[in-house]
Amino acid sequence: MRKLVLTIPEVAFIAATRGALGFGAGLLLSKKFSDTRRRKVGMGLLAFGLATTIPAARKLFGRRAEIAVTSS
Repeated sequence: MRKLVLTIPEVAFIAATRGALGFGAGLLLSKKFSDTRRRKVGMGLLAFGLATTIPAARKLFGRRAEIAVTSS
């Protein structure tokens, strides 16, 4: 079994990207705010979550590749 070691800031970054993505999607589906405000904030958070998912995924999958190469 391979181990993946993450620092606290890395875990926080990944959690923040997931949180922004989920909160943005939730805002878009809710009816708590006016339509224009809800769409602006929801789309902003959704875009932020999607955009920051790519670096987070690269960081995780890049580390796994490095571990796999060095452990062979």
